[in-house]
Amino acid sequence: MQNDSPFPNPAANPTPAGSAPTAPTPNLGAAAVNATVAGAPSGSIVEPMATNAAAFAPAAPGTAPVLKTATPLASPASGLPTKNHRSVIETVILVVVSLIAVTFIGLFIWKYLEWDNIKTDVDGQIDAAVAVAVSENTTKMENEFIEREKYPYKSFMGPVDYGSVSFEYPKTWNLYIAKDAANGGNYEAYLNPGEVLPVGNATINALRVIIQDKAFDAVAKTYENSVKNGKVSMVTRNIGSTVANVYTGELSNNIRGIVTIFKVRDKTVMLQTDSELFSDEYYKLLDTVNFVE
Repeated sequence: MQNDSPFPNPAANPTPAGSAPTAPTPNLGAAAVNATVAGAPSGSIVEPMATNAAAFAPAAPGTAPVLKTATPLASPASGLPTKNHRSVIETVILVVVSLIAVTFIGLFIWKYLEWDNIKTDVDGQIDAAVAVAVSENTTKMENEFIEREKYPYKSFMGPVDYGSVSFEYPKTWNLYIAKDAANGGNYEAYLNPGEVLPVGNATINALRVIIQDKAFDAVAKTYENSVKNGKVSMVTRNIGSTVANVYTGELSNNIRGIVTIFKVRDKTVMLQTDSELFSDEYYKLLDTVNFVE
């Protein structure tokens, strides 16, 4: 017969030979067995050692199992900033940055206006200084023009190849160039108040300028006889950096005047007035003679 009891059947397990017989276990009911098991000491063969762990049971549908040993999730009181807290911080930072930007923009505008005012003032000062300088320069030029107009002399200059002989003569005199020596030979120019008279040995003009293509000694020799005869007197004077011979007296038929000769390079310059009436202007003219050796 099958044994439905949780306890072993003594009849099914006979005592081994040579061992002491075991007293039969009284036939207890289910309640008695359960009571015995519940009251059995820990570690008995009837009930395993009790633990503090909860008995395993499947989770209810729709819920997640909760383990008592798991780390609890962070709560608002755990110290981490919430969304609202971050929004406040971001707003404060944005306000501070905006204030800084506005401050810099204001400083830039202020400095720009200050620079523009200074630049405008400097430009005004420059314009005023330029206007004053232009006015002063204009006044100076006008004064120089007036002085030049009041100055009673003009400048004469001979050909460059012939030493650039120059001097000043009264501006009331007119100039006529008979020979310009462009192709060599003698250079001849005539000056006279008003109109220059026709050139000739008997014609009287205030000044004759002749640069002869001859040596100084050869030209001076032509006046030796007149000096010996007493028709002319001769003195020397400095003309620029050279010594000139000055002859005064009867130069030719019907011409009594003054002639001065001096050497320039390999040429001889002759300055002659046909009348002693021009002697004052003539000697002033000699004081202004200049040339390039």
